[in-house]
Amino acid sequence: MDDKTLPKFYVRDVPVYGDTVLAPMDGYSDWPFRSLCRRLGSAMSYTEFVKVEKILSRSKEPAKRLYFEEVERPVTFQLYGDDPDLILKAALKVQELNPDIIDINMGCPAKTIADRGAGVGMMLTPLKVARTFRKLVRALRVPVTGKIRLGWERCKNYKLIARIVEEEGGSLIAIHGRTKEQRYSGHADWDAIAEVKSLVGIPVIGSGDVRTLADIQRMKQHTRCDAVMIGRGAIANPWIFAGYDREQVPQQMVHETIREHLQKSVQFYGEEDGQRLFRKYAVQYLLLRTLDRDARKEILKERPSGEFLELLNQVYAVMT
Repeated sequence: MDDKTLPKFYVRDVPVYGDTVLAPMDGYSDWPFRSLCRRLGSAMSYTEFVKVEKILSRSKEPAKRLYFEEVERPVTFQLYGDDPDLILKAALKVQELNPDIIDINMGCPAKTIADRGAGVGMMLTPLKVARTFRKLVRALRVPVTGKIRLGWERCKNYKLIARIVEEEGGSLIAIHGRTKEQRYSGHADWDAIAEVKSLVGIPVIGSGDVRTLADIQRMKQHTRCDAVMIGRGAIANPWIFAGYDREQVPQQMVHETIREHLQKSVQFYGEEDGQRLFRKYAVQYLLLRTLDRDARKEILKERPSGEFLELLNQVYAVMT
């Protein structure tokens, strides 16, 4: 029998008590959403990634992206950059905010990031990866981890990068089973995730093509990974972390989650921005693709959060 009181794995000395994790997603895994997923059962909180130059500037953006509450631990701050020395300076600075783990993003396929040598662009420079992890592991008191892809079509060097991360003291690898060029299209290569798991002794989190409870089980069986990371599949169904496929979620739970998420969003961003930023989740939560275009436009119109919530209540009443 599965004992939920025992850790599923450790990130160095940090115990993790589950094996499904919300993926860090720029523009989606902000504090309101990731804290909601954590409460529903995501085993860790990964922040949206933060550019190291922003951390070292006077920008207020990093503080917003790195905000968390104690109940969410373990919390992983995810950083990206292309200069090992700047990455180290930024990591030392944010370490003072007391995260449990610091993660280096080596998987983002966005052209503006990858083409300058950060994100998945970093995978093209294995020596730079080695220098970065060596510096961080020696200087930081918290564990250092890495999130990677398969690499580039011309250079699928995920096995080399995984070995480097482990050899230089990294404590975990998360791998998305697609190349830079695939972005989020085509099929994720679960065989590659299994290869990484067989190569290294540190925990491995597998990511890609996980949308249902059956997918979670299939990935674990196929790859033997320590945990499964869920990204786009969790946007429409954060309840997957509570053990529900979308069609199984009780309508009352949908309703309660909507209220909680909207409340958190307004609390975090203020009335206008909170309500505006929440609308993209509401479309997913209520499966609004089943409504006609005019009905969707009406729901997505700008309005005060109280009025917006009342409108959502009316939609909810019609759906039940």
